[in-house]
Amino acid sequence: MTIDPAEAARKKRRHRNERILAALIVLLASAATIGVLRFRRGEDDAVARDTRYIPKKETITPEVLLLQQYIGIDTTQPAGIAQGAKWLAAQLAARGVRAELIESTPGHLNVYARIKGRRAGGALLLFNHIDVVPPGQGWSKPPFSGEIFMNELYGRGALDMKSVAICQLLAFANVARGGRPPEHDLVFLATAEEERGSSNGVLWLLEHRPDVFEGVELGLTEGGLAEVMSEKMTYFGIEIGGKQTVTVRLEAESVESLRQARFRLQRYVTYREAERVLPAVRQYFREIAPTRLSTRRYLADIDRTIARGEFWRLPYTYREFVQSTLRLTAPYENEGKWSMRVVMINLPDADPEERIAWLRAEAAKDGARIGEVLGKQGPVPPSRTDTDLFRILRDEARTFYQVHVGGLVLYHSLTDCRFLRTRDVACYGLSPFPVNIFQAKSIHRRDERIRLDWFGQGVGYVDRVVRAWAFPPAR
Repeated sequence: MTIDPAEAARKKRRHRNERILAALIVLLASAATIGVLRFRRGEDDAVARDTRYIPKKETITPEVLLLQQYIGIDTTQPAGIAQGAKWLAAQLAARGVRAELIESTPGHLNVYARIKGRRAGGALLLFNHIDVVPPGQGWSKPPFSGEIFMNELYGRGALDMKSVAICQLLAFANVARGGRPPEHDLVFLATAEEERGSSNGVLWLLEHRPDVFEGVELGLTEGGLAEVMSEKMTYFGIEIGGKQTVTVRLEAESVESLRQARFRLQRYVTYREAERVLPAVRQYFREIAPTRLSTRRYLADIDRTIARGEFWRLPYTYREFVQSTLRLTAPYENEGKWSMRVVMINLPDADPEERIAWLRAEAAKDGARIGEVLGKQGPVPPSRTDTDLFRILRDEARTFYQVHVGGLVLYHSLTDCRFLRTRDVACYGLSPFPVNIFQAKSIHRRDERIRLDWFGQGVGYVDRVVRAWAFPPAR
């Protein structure tokens, strides 16, 4: 067999080029692999240095450890609530404060402590609730573990409201061991019940232990708003009021009558009444307007927006502030009668008796009647914003968080402030730390959580507020 020298040379060159190409591919692949590894290492190092994501030893502060311990107590039932109350009392005792455990009803313990001030009256009440709602299913972390993952502490009560309780406890204890009395009495109160109506908490104490509230003119609890966008707080809302509820049971002889009554009332689940803007709500809209983009001009002058027929342009969450609404259950059979629960969510100043009379007249059109009034609240006027405490809350938030600050009227949730405002106590609700939308949506739902660094900021903010109130500068 004769081999063509030219063909042999071509094959040799081809094989050499293929080997060179293969070598280049290997080199490029190796370089890419090394680059990816270096990039990942760099990213890992950057993340490891960033305490927003990975908790460092320095972020696991004593305050965080306290919150972990408190969340570790299941306070959904009386036995756990009693355990939580004893734990709070022990924490106060460890800091030199003697607390009283007050049993409202068997198994329901409340925690009360008071630091006497230099002057009578004008006392500030720091109050919180021990109980939490049941956790439900679907948690990614055990709900009573206080587990930390990616710089967030998970657990029922992380936001509502064991974190706020720790802020209050530490601020109270710092004043107690400061060596000098505050200007006025400072009171710490942790109640056995709030989530189920407060009948074993604030309401019981107001009736049976009025001495707990002696001299109290100011109150501080949960309920505010701390909006966060792109890691920065954009608005700090101090809660000064909220809508009130009336809950009744409608009855009818037939399910048809009750279904027809429900159909009639369904129109009021959304917005059928004329808008009514309370002064506190008008001020709130004006204050948050600069932080809004698409709704700024509508909120800045809400009266003009309504007069121009442009109210519908606002999202429903804003419309809730200026109208009363309803919540309805489906008809159900109850002791041989057909029943339906109706919750009327009324503006703060609404007369509950007038609202009940309106509902009675509407239901009667379909042969239904009010069987029982299950709960009745209101009217509850908003708290004043001209107090020294509100000024301190506002000024400290502006300094500490560099943020827009103003009053807030809650439109869908309730706090124990409603029981104190009717007794001439100027009561304010706070979310003292930044909370993003994902964390806010975890309240009363699965995976409730709080960011460690933000929790630490809240501890610092509340301490500054309480110190500024307790030891005002000489005038």
